[in-house]
Amino acid sequence: MSIKAVVSKKLTGLFGVAVAALALSLPAAAASIEEGIAERIKPVGTVCVKGDDCASNLTVAAAGTKSGEEVYNTYCLACHASGAAGAPKFRNADDWTTRLTAGLDSLYSNSIDGKGAMPAKGLCMTCSDDEIKSAVDYMIEGL
Repeated sequence: MSIKAVVSKKLTGLFGVAVAALALSLPAAAASIEEGIAERIKPVGTVCVKGDDCASNLTVAAAGTKSGEEVYNTYCLACHASGAAGAPKFRNADDWTTRLTAGLDSLYSNSIDGKGAMPAKGLCMTCSDDEIKSAVDYMIEGL
């Protein structure tokens, strides 16, 4: 056998081994790529609804009544501390006097139903009417 034939046979053998190795790794690489894509586009979270298997170990804490101070600090503070959008400032008699002349029931009603720039319940949709009234009482306390 000539040198050329020997070299050709060895190259063909090496090429064959390389092609075989590549052929064996392609399905694994493709699966890895698909797994990577699936991981990147998967949903961020899931929804668990009462009655689903995932809800069997969930417990819901009983919600108690929020105090006026809690409601104020959570929902009202952002506007009523600074007077944003014309909101009467916390315990500022000058800001509340004209509103109080209409009566407390009117003030409660405006706080629950919304008025002007103030949205209904100050966006505390989980607050009861009594909790909103408590927050109003807390804001005008001592005036």
